[in-house]
Amino acid sequence: MARVKEDYRSLTGPQKAAIMMLSLGEEQAGKLFNMMEDDEIKEMSQIMAGLGTVGANLVERLFVDFADAISNTGSLVGSYESTERLLIKSLDKDRVSTIMEEIRGPAGRTMWDKLGNVHEQVLANYLKNEYPQTVAVVLSKVKSDHASRVLSLLPEGFAMEVVMRMLHMESVQKDVLESIEKTLRTEFMSNLARTARRDSHEMMAEIFNNLDRNTESRFLTALEERNRESAEKIKQLMFTFEDLLRLDSTAIQTLLRHVEKDKLGIGLKGSSDDLKELFFGNMSERAGKMLKDDMDALGPLRLRDVEEAQNTIVALAKELANSGQIVINEGKEDDELVY
Repeated sequence: MARVKEDYRSLTGPQKAAIMMLSLGEEQAGKLFNMMEDDEIKEMSQIMAGLGTVGANLVERLFVDFADAISNTGSLVGSYESTERLLIKSLDKDRVSTIMEEIRGPAGRTMWDKLGNVHEQVLANYLKNEYPQTVAVVLSKVKSDHASRVLSLLPEGFAMEVVMRMLHMESVQKDVLESIEKTLRTEFMSNLARTARRDSHEMMAEIFNNLDRNTESRFLTALEERNRESAEKIKQLMFTFEDLLRLDSTAIQTLLRHVEKDKLGIGLKGSSDDLKELFFGNMSERAGKMLKDDMDALGPLRLRDVEEAQNTIVALAKELANSGQIVINEGKEDDELVY
């Protein structure tokens, strides 16, 4: 296979994308492939297969330029707003609204799938201003566990009105259902999408979190030389395995109930003594001894396997934090506990 030229300027956009996909690793690249259409996957796969050997300097230059571009508001960066303005020039307004809602709104093929991915508090705040009959239809179309959480957040009297209508609801006519879907799309989903913009530094921090430590260190060092302010923002937003030291005992115990014990043993093999002590200190003596024995039995491990386990645990901690089950102390003086 032909070797990609070391001249960065000779790379095409698709080649840059292919190199980045290969650099991210199987798990992260797989997530991106799941978001692509079949023809896009075929095109990307063909380019990846024909790349040949790519020099480390070229890969580093690609990531640094990417990080610099999305972190610098003065650079030319694709955004929802610029994309929408471009589409409006060639498509009618209704079609553009539908397309933008699809790419900006919650994931899901149908409107009801999308609603299932909207946080229950957000959905409840919207529905409490609708007619009880409309809310009854909406809650009857989403999954029962999500509907129950939304129902519990509605004002009690209003919620009972919704319950009564759900109990006596007959088959909903197609035109009524389509009208409700249209209203949800134009009034709720479009507004939700406009407020769901992600900070570019936050996105970059997540990408850097999934790189191996050596690559992460190289990119951050190179980025500091190009844009120190952005590099510092990214470092502040990054959450590493050692940052689990910011969790209190209650949060650690919650994490222990959810984490796979084999992953925890592998992850702790490469951690600091302080972090080991934090985890063992929140376990029973028997459970702690069993985990230590399991860790001793593991023997030497590849750094890649340890980092993979640690990344899995960090991702779990973030999920628990996002769902409100644990709180991650930001490390500021205002967050310290006073007894």
